[in-house]
Amino acid sequence: MHCRSWRIQSLFPRFLRGFASQTDQDVQVARDWLKTLNSKTVPRHICEVSFSRSSGPGGQNVNKVNSKATLKVPLGSLLPLVPRLLHQPLRDSRYHADRSQSLVIQADEERKQSNNVESCYDKLFQLLQTSAKAVIPGETTREQRDRVHKLQRAQNEGRIKAKKQHSEKKSSRRGSKYDD
Repeated sequence: MHCRSWRIQSLFPRFLRGFASQTDQDVQVARDWLKTLNSKTVPRHICEVSFSRSSGPGGQNVNKVNSKATLKVPLGSLLPLVPRLLHQPLRDSRYHADRSQSLVIQADEERKQSNNVESCYDKLFQLLQTSAKAVIPGETTREQRDRVHKLQRAQNEGRIKAKKQHSEKKSSRRGSKYDD
């Protein structure tokens, strides 16, 4: 039995295995955090910004000006600020650098440093938002629960009706013991 459960667990991706261990409190905390998340609430005080020469637009200016922005966010500082459900998706993201244990986000789409820095923060916000939406299950409204309950009841009634029809069909094939 132990071997079989290991095989089943190995079939599922790592992030799906976490759903079994999450509690309702963790989910509610994550939902509340997601409601308050916007581009202004992204923590800027823990980030480190550096600049280098860009390969993007700028013509001859590319070789002279450090316009490429690199945003480095240490996971040790970021993870306490986000819900536990997001820890593993952030570690699995394409921005995660194993050596430095941080997220490294780069932008060189614009000619201005300030625009590239804002682009880095936008990418961080989008990463947090998409990770949260992928991991945090949605809330079920009262109308949805009632609708599902009604559909289940209708399905059960239809199943019982089909069973009765099948039973009547079988019993009609049996001869009556009072036949002449």
